[in-house]
Amino acid sequence: MKILLTGGGTGGHFYPLIAVAEKINQIVKEEKLLPIKLYYMSDSPHDVDMLLENNIEYINISAGKMRTYFSLQNFFDLFKTFFGIIGATFKVFNIYPDVIFSKGAYSSFPVLVAAKLLRIPVIIHESDSVPGRTNLWAGKFAKRIAVSYSEASQFFDKMKVAVTGNPVRNNIKMIPTKDDARQYLKLDENIPAVLILGGSLGAKIINEKILSILNSLVEKYYVLHQTGKDNILEVNATADVILTNNQYKNRYRTFDYLDNLNMSMTAGASNLIISRAGSAIFEIATWGVPSIIIPITETNGDHQRQNAYNYARSGGAVVIEESNLSPNILLSEIIRIIDDKKISQKMSEAAKNFIKTDASDLIAREIIKIGLQHEK
Repeated sequence: MKILLTGGGTGGHFYPLIAVAEKINQIVKEEKLLPIKLYYMSDSPHDVDMLLENNIEYINISAGKMRTYFSLQNFFDLFKTFFGIIGATFKVFNIYPDVIFSKGAYSSFPVLVAAKLLRIPVIIHESDSVPGRTNLWAGKFAKRIAVSYSEASQFFDKMKVAVTGNPVRNNIKMIPTKDDARQYLKLDENIPAVLILGGSLGAKIINEKILSILNSLVEKYYVLHQTGKDNILEVNATADVILTNNQYKNRYRTFDYLDNLNMSMTAGASNLIISRAGSAIFEIATWGVPSIIIPITETNGDHQRQNAYNYARSGGAVVIEESNLSPNILLSEIIRIIDDKKISQKMSEAAKNFIKTDASDLIAREIIKIGLQHEK
């Protein structure tokens, strides 16, 4: 059987694909099914090591973004999309997979057009409360539709939809104990830690607010700050100036990017996580760590804001919108959550209750099932 994975552009689209691929490989091995060949088709491999680890063959295609605002790049990307569709159709035909699993985003569009033309069954997964344009369109002909939030179901044919939650990779699920994580990171066990996640690219506004309260934070906590690769030099230079005379400046640790090991260790060591409102929400919930969620103000369908409040209703997080993100409010919320053990414990339990731990398994089994039907 051949299974083609598509979607990408950000880790929020790519890593759930990897989580499903992990589960497919596990099911095939444990249930002694016939060998399955996995492919990933997108305009970028995103994480070559992850593809190799899961025996996924990468196939490059061209894909143009469909921006909702005026940009000259939209004109050129029309041609990228057009030629991407032609290229994807030939490449999909050459593979002729038994099923295609898509996470959406602009990079999946040429592949999904090819799937429709070639009558290959499609399963899609929507991570957000409000679906993106590609998934909304693909939902019209997809065989099955998985969603992370029940609120997204209303946008699709109810007969096709299942609320599965969001797939999370195995090595992200299995974080170490707090003692082991703190020993690895060389953190004092009696000092709480705050982890700031800005996504693979970082979040400049969050970086700026953290730096503005950095002196106050390190007086009480360790600050583990994932800045984004393009931001780390500037953040480090600014922090060096801010913390020049602070005796606790060694409590501030920066990371441009968190690989699997460092993500697990920093998550395991943390008492509170500050994050955007993408797929990271599901990783945070899996870890059972209280969080402050800061959604991006302008996203397609306002999906980050919807995600943030849907998660906050579970009790596992509080939301601070960018318009309200003053240094004083951020600092007071950090202190309120960490310093009150009852609040922290209640939020931790609510986070664990929010997550659906079998998302990868449910989706992987449906992919295999439909693939086997098509193979016949």
